[in-house]
Amino acid sequence: MKHVIIGNGPAGVVAAETIRKHRPSDTIVLIGDEPVPPYSRMAIPYLLVGNIDESGTYLRKSADHFDQLCITQAQGRVTAIDTAARRVSLSDGQQFDYDRCLIATGSVPVKPPISGLDSPFVQTCWTMHDARNILQLAKPGARVLQMGAGFIGCIILEALAQRGVKLTVVEMGDRMVPRMMGPVAGGLIKNWCEQKGVRVLTGTRVEALEPASPLRARFSGGTSEEFDLVIQATGVRPNIGFLSNTPIRCLQGVLTDEHQQTSVEGVYAAGDCAEAFDVASDTTIVSAIQPNAVDQAYVAALNMAGKRIASRGVTQINVLDTLGLVSTSFGQWQGVPGGDHVEVTDEARFRHLRLEFKDDVMVGCNSLGMTEHVGVLRNLVEGRVKLGTWKDELMRDPNRLMEAYLATAQAQGQWQGRARGSARA
Repeated sequence: MKHVIIGNGPAGVVAAETIRKHRPSDTIVLIGDEPVPPYSRMAIPYLLVGNIDESGTYLRKSADHFDQLCITQAQGRVTAIDTAARRVSLSDGQQFDYDRCLIATGSVPVKPPISGLDSPFVQTCWTMHDARNILQLAKPGARVLQMGAGFIGCIILEALAQRGVKLTVVEMGDRMVPRMMGPVAGGLIKNWCEQKGVRVLTGTRVEALEPASPLRARFSGGTSEEFDLVIQATGVRPNIGFLSNTPIRCLQGVLTDEHQQTSVEGVYAAGDCAEAFDVASDTTIVSAIQPNAVDQAYVAALNMAGKRIASRGVTQINVLDTLGLVSTSFGQWQGVPGGDHVEVTDEARFRHLRLEFKDDVMVGCNSLGMTEHVGVLRNLVEGRVKLGTWKDELMRDPNRLMEAYLATAQAQGQWQGRARGSARA
């Protein structure tokens, strides 16, 4: 049997290795579009800081790892999948026939409608080529503008700050990480960054980038400033453009079933390009986090190898460390119609907790500066645990998370008794 895997990031690599384990004689082709060994994009910030070299980003450290597994590596950009002929075509003319195909192409940066983005002094931070350019331009003291303060932007922000640049961050939203954190938490992250020496402008857009020494940025407020480097961190989207003329069904990402199979038999998808059903939100979502990508790849690979198993579902989780301040979001952190919420904030200590409920189930949450109960938060949300009387206890004091977890998810009745006693008091 022939397996073609499009994308050699974490999902593609795990899938290739899993198939080989269960199908020792099958043909496996792993396609990547960069002239470097398979690597993790999430390691690029560590490369920028200097904690690792390029080889430190590689997913497998042995140079002959894939040769030893008889996994053929191919380099090139996939331009088409012929699902009738079961053939994958690359831009350089290469073609690979398949019996099973996995789409694991990840995401690509979103390019905002701003003039001047084609300047060599404007860089995304997504590929190894980008990283090499940033290392050359982001010298200590360099004037750097970063467009975007979302999840990925905050990771890049930390690496740039540690390089000793003069950093200005511009975010269109009214707070930092607006797709992960609510107004209070997002505002506290901004305050924290400013205390660490990073200038943050929220509610601000870059209108244009113009040649100067070397670049001038015009802002939405009418002001302009010169910079030595501009980092474009304005979000990403699933890398699925090459599927537009295929019968493979896509919404935001490639739609998959519980086996990670697409609408076309024999074609699977995993990782940042895949859109799967989420039980917690009762809808399909793209969950662009590496643990999710690896889990989906494992399920897809086993099914491609003929072992029919189902995914346990996607995970809506983000954990972010911004210059030492840890923030988290789980599930439907924005809340749900008709739901309840409770929050507690200690601005001086940069601590914040907000819990979202639907009836007696915690459907989502945000936390900031509170790492002691991250696992509890995740388990309560993902497990859709019915809290019963403990929902009221948490509405009164959200800091009693551990007690609520032990009393409900762990079914320790003495905690329920304490909850009822506390309620009567």
